[in-house]
Amino acid sequence: MTKQPIFSEALGVDFKNPALLVTALTHRSYLNENRTIKEHNERLEFLGDAVLELVSTEFLFHKMPDMPEGTLTSIRAALVRKDNLDKAARKLDVGSHLLLSRGEDAGGGRTNPYLLANAVEAIIGAIYLDQGIAPAKKFIELHVLTTLDEILAGHLYQDGKSRLQEIAQDKHKITPTYQVLDSVGPDHEKTFTVGVYFTGEQQGQGSGKSKQSAELKAAEDALEKLGW
Repeated sequence: MTKQPIFSEALGVDFKNPALLVTALTHRSYLNENRTIKEHNERLEFLGDAVLELVSTEFLFHKMPDMPEGTLTSIRAALVRKDNLDKAARKLDVGSHLLLSRGEDAGGGRTNPYLLANAVEAIIGAIYLDQGIAPAKKFIELHVLTTLDEILAGHLYQDGKSRLQEIAQDKHKITPTYQVLDSVGPDHEKTFTVGVYFTGEQQGQGSGKSKQSAELKAAEDALEKLGW
């Protein structure tokens, strides 16, 4: 029988097949230097993403019975997005247990938010395969869905433009305006740079492949700079 990984204790899961957890923690780069391991975590990540979305949807459906579908969709997106999963990964110290190539490790892979978030999804997939939906649901509720109150209080389920406009109007009774500062590249592949302004004073700046995406980046930049 495969030895139970020590990390399983921190997860609160006694795996029937401990190899699943090892796979969940294995980044594709590790396979280049370790021929004894044949599978990386991307398939488990794919499965875990689907389980996470189902559990989150059911949780919100029962938790917020009067909330319209559109708002529930936005809240769910905030719960399952990479930065929220990264928070869960850091609390669980997932980075210390990742199996990475030497190069990926030296390049900061253990603190890479994208890799950490993907590993959490893979862990969810491993728990689901090994234990079924109930333990996977318990794990998600304990380690991912606990940020719901924070997301609601900070209106973090809204996109950057909506949040910036709401806070600016509430705090200062002003409406942000956006201005294209630059556009480079051919017509079919332009990159736009946009500034966001309060009464003529620039508060943030962002770039994107469309004016809309650049405006979102500018709003997010302003939110960060203003500490909102």
